[in-house]
Amino acid sequence: MNRLGFFVGGLLLLLMLASSTLFIVDQRQVAVVYEFGQIKEVIQEPGLKWKLPPPFQNVAFLDRRIQTLDSPETRPIFTAEKKSLVIDWLVKWRVTDPRQFIRNNGADMRNLEARLSPIVHAAFNEEVTKRTVGEVLSSARDRVMQDVRSRLSEDAKSFGIEILDVRIKRVDFVSNITDSIYSRMRSERQQVANQLRSTGAAEGEKIRADADRQREVIVAEAYRDAQKVKGDGDAKASAIFADSFGRDPQFAQFYRSLEAYRASFRNKSDLMIVDPSSDFFKSMRGAGAPPVAPARTAPPPRK
Repeated sequence: MNRLGFFVGGLLLLLMLASSTLFIVDQRQVAVVYEFGQIKEVIQEPGLKWKLPPPFQNVAFLDRRIQTLDSPETRPIFTAEKKSLVIDWLVKWRVTDPRQFIRNNGADMRNLEARLSPIVHAAFNEEVTKRTVGEVLSSARDRVMQDVRSRLSEDAKSFGIEILDVRIKRVDFVSNITDSIYSRMRSERQQVANQLRSTGAAEGEKIRADADRQREVIVAEAYRDAQKVKGDGDAKASAIFADSFGRDPQFAQFYRSLEAYRASFRNKSDLMIVDPSSDFFKSMRGAGAPPVAPARTAPPPRK
């Protein structure tokens, strides 16, 4: 039992010693070996590696993949026109000098991000203040990102990293300015709409006035033509009547008597009190007397 316990204890001690001296370097990582707090070796090749057990040597791992730093906060930046903008950005970077990175930031990459963010914001501030809002939004947007990347490349060397890319994700006005801009846009659109409405109303009045004028002209010309046709008809009718009456005076007198009778007996309710032997009824009696004026009609007796 004593030998077995001694063997098991020795095996466990050997395993503990092996675990403290052996480590695996992943292909996505860089291993930094410390010896008494000083960097002794940087291992970039993946595989199984060994070192002295603590406290003689320790190992720290750094991610060698491309990292992304997003803007942690949206602080306003003033343009050349003194307009306040909020810019959301991102930076692509990776570790190129592990020794320099460890000396300046330690093994925790969050330390680098905390130090790099204000530097990126300052670089954007310097580039945006040179340009107008229109340039930052469209024409000089790419140039701003290139200049910021050039500025960061110098500072990145002291951190042991490489800046691969700088991008602007979003550019917007601050909230209170955005509301005022939207209000101004609405007022401008409303002004244009009112102008279009007034122009349309004026054109409509002009079209209606022209249509009324044309209608009056057409009606007047039609009335003139109608009166002319009516006058010609009346003249022809008078000529026909005169010619007919000239050919047969007796028939003319008889026709005028019939016209007088028609005018006198227009309504069935009319009541006439006339002497039957009067000249008014000569045509009915066959007499050839000249026509007389229609007799005055009396209203029907009241019941």
